[in-house]
Amino acid sequence: MNWDIAEGSWAEFRKKIKSQWSELSEEDLASISGNRFSLMDKLREVYGFSKDEAENQIRAFEEVNKNEHQPKYY
Repeated sequence: MNWDIAEGSWAEFRKKIKSQWSELSEEDLASISGNRFSLMDKLREVYGFSKDEAENQIRAFEEVNKNEHQPKYY
């Protein structure tokens, strides 16, 4: 998953983020704005995850969404 593209398509990605981590508020999502490190911080804050657990959660999300919004090369 390409986080640069996620930042550029944040309106679309935030739905997936909200679906995965429903306790994140709209304000949380707005502050994340597609930034992976901001997402990690919010997961730690809202869910009480350790740094490692937040990283594992994000990696699992990335794996599921790895083909989303990848650049198309023709």
